[in-house]
Amino acid sequence: MTQLKNIYTIMAALLFMSMLGCASTSKTTGTGEYIDDSVITTKVKAAIFNEPTLKSAEINVETFKGTVQLSGFVSDRADISRAVEVAKTVEGVKAVKNSMQVK
Repeated sequence: MTQLKNIYTIMAALLFMSMLGCASTSKTTGTGEYIDDSVITTKVKAAIFNEPTLKSAEINVETFKGTVQLSGFVSDRADISRAVEVAKTVEGVKAVKNSMQVK
């Protein structure tokens, strides 16, 4: 009976440790958050691609914990404003950081 109790204790400890391995910290993302950020990045890239006034090849998109960072070079300030607006409309975006520059 004690052997069975020891086995359950070890299994519970392993389960707990594996759950901690997927948890996020302030500097890194957990597995679930990484997948969510990847989906958000893809949606923002698609939204920018579908915007006819923007050249999507010139705009880089990165996401960390729901915050989208836009970078790259665009032809004028109106393109910067439009890209930020488009990114903010995407579901799951918590904030947008603008690092784009005018050529």
